Amino acid sequence: MSHVSSHSPQGQTSLHTVQVLGGGSAGSSAHVRSLAAGLAARGVRVTVCAPAEAAKAYDLTGTGARHVHVPRSSDPASVASLRLACADADLVHAHGLHAALRAALALTGRRIPLVVTWHARAQAEGARARLLHLLERRVAKAAAVVLGTSSDLVDRARSRGARDARLAPVTLPAPRAAAGAGDEPDGSRHKARAEIGAVDRPLIVTVGTLERQRGYDLLLDAARAWRHLDPLPLLVIAGEGPERGALQRRIENEGLPVRLVGRRDDVPEMLAAADVVVLPSSWESRSVLAQEALHARVPLVATAVGGIPELVGDAATLVRYGDAEALATAVARLLADPALRERFKDKGTAQAATWPTEDETVAQVLSVYDELTQPLTM
Repeated sequence: MSHVSSHSPQGQTSLHTVQVLGGGSAGSSAHVRSLAAGLAARGVRVTVCAPAEAAKAYDLTGTGARHVHVPRSSDPASVASLRLACADADLVHAHGLHAALRAALALTGRRIPLVVTWHARAQAEGARARLLHLLERRVAKAAAVVLGTSSDLVDRARSRGARDARLAPVTLPAPRAAAGAGDEPDGSRHKARAEIGAVDRPLIVTVGTLERQRGYDLLLDAARAWRHLDPLPLLVIAGEGPERGALQRRIENEGLPVRLVGRRDDVPEMLAAADVVVLPSSWESRSVLAQEALHARVPLVATAVGGIPELVGDAATLVRYGDAEALATAVARLLADPALRERFKDKGTAQAATWPTEDETVAQVLSVYDELTQPLTM
């Protein structure tokens, strides 16, 4: 059997890859879309196995890939669907732990190489943490290559028994024009701020699922410390999740200058309107929000966890996770110093320019595919 690589899309038979996406975080879903489009453009045949809702939300068929609906991991039909979809694959690439586990099960008894990208680190405690450790070992050992989006994920994969673990930073698709705060006409920035309710006051924005590990409790502690500032800043938290009720009660009980605005489809506009973006998580790999903030030329205050320091370099203010006072002080310092904000905008632009492009990301992944499937061409 032979396949064409990226250089000869007119060939008779092309490499067939199956991309497996589980529930799919925003980062992994955007990456799969970008990868599918880039591979298809290079003449690679791509099948994306993902829940129908993820395929619709990220327009996965608009990439030139074929979509096969594979239910979420809790559905017993998912492994059977996946096994069928992978029957004539040259290589399977799974994104995330649960997708990788299902792919490993689906490929049992077949000599099809499995590539796994670890986009994030799953969080668990007690008995669940032990189960998670076992799942990670199973996936790490089943994969021909594990790609980690940050160095700490590569180290984690190696510690779980991966034969071959490599750093493969994923990139965001090119930011929409609206995200370029530096180029935003004042009118549209003012409009976005007016809609949020922050016309004559500083605007602080964060985006993400309302879950415990996101550190929003600490952020509310910081917001309490900002109450003495004049004008009083407004903190806007975009996203939905299980912690919404608890956060809303705290905001009301403590009279905090915070608004929960739910899921938004205008995140680029919100970021462009912000004075500061905050990322208070207990762990992140290549945070989508951090990348969007730097692309949008908005100063970022983030916790020094996971892949964040590697991602942002000196282009953001980093604080220790769990230190609400340091978080509050860092934000207040930026709000009080326009010249400092300008310096961070320029540093952010310079740092973003060092990140791999979508094209470079696809090329790196394709070189891994070629390496794993090349012997089949002889």
